[in-house]
Amino acid sequence: MNKKIKVIVTGATGMVGEGVMHECLLNPQIEQVLIANRKPSGHSHPKLKEIIHADFYDLSPIADQLAGYDACYFCLGVSSVGIKELEYYKLTYTLTMHFAETLIKQNADMDFCYISGAGTDSTEKGGFMWARVKGKTENDLLTLPFKSVYNFRPGGMKPTKGLKNTLPYYKYFIWLYPFLRKFLPKTVSTLAELGQAMINSTLIGYDKHVLEVLDIVKLAHEN
Repeated sequence: MNKKIKVIVTGATGMVGEGVMHECLLNPQIEQVLIANRKPSGHSHPKLKEIIHADFYDLSPIADQLAGYDACYFCLGVSSVGIKELEYYKLTYTLTMHFAETLIKQNADMDFCYISGAGTDSTEKGGFMWARVKGKTENDLLTLPFKSVYNFRPGGMKPTKGLKNTLPYYKYFIWLYPFLRKFLPKTVSTLAELGQAMINSTLIGYDKHVLEVLDIVKLAHEN
């Protein structure tokens, strides 16, 4: 399989986006990685291009620069802790859909991969606000005319060693990872596996459009 692809990664100044970007830069089948951020990532690489853009609700100034890509790995997101529902909806649903709708106008044959989360509520009617909003985001992304949409629902993730944006509190829980991987495999993966699974969804595809932890691990190790 010698297919070469170009990808967009959002959220590279956060832990998940940086980890996905890292896997993309390591992968020889990815020839270019474009990251779009509100602030500089601090990364440089021969395959890496970076756009700094403050307002993700108005992408018109950079829309032309988003053309010519095979996939978007959308890792931009916020925690719902301490945020009211209307604000979380805007930061999660509205922002994601606007970015996706802009991309589809520029790339008719693109895959869109969305980082959702374990426990997301596809019915949009459950008791947890964040899960309803994530569920609506997943559902509405699937209505857009991308080549494919994949909604990734990672659980706990073992960080990639050496990256800048690993959340500080992870060091207090990382010792649990081997136990969880062995006895509760539906709950954890590595961040590297998440990135590899997203790349493989573009290179070889997958038979589900909502990927839980076991799907992520399986797809990460497909040849």
